[in-house]
Amino acid sequence: MVSQVLDGKVAVIVGGGRGVGRAHARALAAAGAKVLVNDLGCDLRGEGHDPAVAEAVAAELREAGGNAIADDTDVATGAAQIVSRALEAWGRVDAVVGASGLALDRTVMNMDEAGLDRMIDVHVKGSFALVRHAARAMIDAGDGGSIVLHTGPAAFFGAARQSALGATSAAIAGLVRSAAIELRKHAIRVNAIAPTARTRTTEKLPLFTGIAPDSMGPEFVAPVAVFLTSDHAREVSGEVLGVAGTRYYALHGRETPGWFAEGAPPTPEALAQAWSEVTRG
Repeated sequence: MVSQVLDGKVAVIVGGGRGVGRAHARALAAAGAKVLVNDLGCDLRGEGHDPAVAEAVAAELREAGGNAIADDTDVATGAAQIVSRALEAWGRVDAVVGASGLALDRTVMNMDEAGLDRMIDVHVKGSFALVRHAARAMIDAGDGGSIVLHTGPAAFFGAARQSALGATSAAIAGLVRSAAIELRKHAIRVNAIAPTARTRTTEKLPLFTGIAPDSMGPEFVAPVAVFLTSDHAREVSGEVLGVAGTRYYALHGRETPGWFAEGAPPTPEALAQAWSEVTRG
C-alpha cells in the first residue's frame, strides 16, 4: 500500500507522457494526488505533436482509480495554459513538476542554432514561465506549494557532447536557487531533481553501456518527486537532488577559501604562483 502523502493535492506533471515524467505521474497519483499529465508528444528534438501520449498516461491513472486529465500544450510557449487547465479542473494547484526535456547529443562545434534555440525554449524559458505561473496560482490560493524542476549533472560537472544540455541545465539550477529565495515568504518551495536514468532520451549514451536495463530506471527517480511535493519536505527548498539508481545525493556549488592578494590587483605571475591556493578546497 502506497502512503497517501499527497491525498487531496493537485499536481501538474509537465513532460509526464514518457520516461521520468511518466514515472512521476504514476507515483504522485498513487500517493493520492489529482494529476494533470502534460506532454506535447514530440520527438527527441522537440518536433512533432501527439496528444495520445499524455492521454495514454492519464487513462492509465484513471483505470488505476486515480483522478487524472491530459494536456498536450507545449511548455515552451504555454506554461500559463497548463497551469490554468489544472485550475479549471480542480480549482487549485499544490505541486508542479517540470520534467520535459530534449536530448541533442552534439558537441559545441556541431550544435545548430535551431536545436539550441529549441533547448533554450523548452528547458530555460519553459521552466521560468512554469515557475512564474505556478507561483502566481499558489500565491493567489494562499496555501503555499511545491515546484520541482529537472536539471542534470552536466550543469555541475560537464559532459562530452552535452554542452547545450549543460548550459540549459545550469540555467535551471540557478533559477531554482534564486526562485527558492524569492518565494520563501509565500511558503512556496522550489527544488530540482538531477536524474541519471535510462530513458528514450539517454539509453544510447555510453554511460549506460553494460548496465542492466532495470538498474537505473525512472522508477528510482519518482520517490524524490513524491517526497519534494509532500509535507515531508516542507522545510526543503533551493536544493538540487541527484538520483542514480539507488544512490540519492545533493548537488551543491563549491566556493574555496581563496587567496588574498596583498593590497593591490595581482599580476598574472602572482596569480600563477598562488593558483593552488586559489583553487584549493
